Amino acid sequence: MTPPPFTLGPALLFCPADRPDRYVKALDRADAVILDLEDAVARDRKEAARQALVDHPVDPDRTIVRVNAVGTPDHADDLAALARTAYRTIMLPKADGTFVGPLLGPDGGPYAVVALCETAAGVLAAPALAARPDIVALAWGAEDLVASLGGTSSRRADGTYRDVARYARSAVLVAAAATGKAAIDAVHLDIGDLDGLRAEAADAVAVGFAATMCIHPSHADVIRAAYAPSDEKVAEAREVVGAARRAASAGAGVLTVGGRMVDAPLVRHAEAVLRRAGWQDRSGDDAAP
Repeated sequence: MTPPPFTLGPALLFCPADRPDRYVKALDRADAVILDLEDAVARDRKEAARQALVDHPVDPDRTIVRVNAVGTPDHADDLAALARTAYRTIMLPKADGTFVGPLLGPDGGPYAVVALCETAAGVLAAPALAARPDIVALAWGAEDLVASLGGTSSRRADGTYRDVARYARSAVLVAAAATGKAAIDAVHLDIGDLDGLRAEAADAVAVGFAATMCIHPSHADVIRAAYAPSDEKVAEAREVVGAARRAASAGAGVLTVGGRMVDAPLVRHAEAVLRRAGWQDRSGDDAAP
């Protein structure tokens, strides 16, 4: 049994699993919530977080549960708690080549796994992880990555990523795309830096990320706005796709739209814009001409 493709997003909001009072609020603000049993929960609150996960259910179709990493003392306990819920999508932190899985739910089928590649080993293992049928998406994280390298900062003084973080981001994106899986961009830790978040989210859209994680409710709307194409972009994409279809019917290849040469890759760019337009309005209309 293979889990269905990952379609959540674009704004995925973390919520500490030991704060059930925030579960519904997080879902109201974002497209999906990541209930976090790992870094957001203190050592002495792990069991309380697991019990809250069981006692306070929210929409399982819009919920991801970040469990503790394979090999940690809490991992098995997390899975035991998860088996008592309807949640079937897991985020696995520090995923790497040692993850043999699959992680099975109470029905015997595999959980849908978002592999978080946030160590040097994880980034190198991204292609192998993406090829696994139980893994539906790859995500990446800068801070644990730099820690695994023995470094001290993922960003320069101006707030932009250092080269090694940019390399990891690109490597995870390419590995996911090579196997048709979704790629999820990392959180922007500076809560007040909405301009920086906006720029990173816009770049994520431009290069093909399917979603962006965030740690504060105020970030969700910024991410959504960045992923939503403007009316102008949708109109341009409609024109390109429509012209391409007419050209294909006439047996033509390369065409000109608005004085610009358009070939097959640019048509696919336009189709991606239309898919995002349909995703944003959730109307069931794929916005195709």
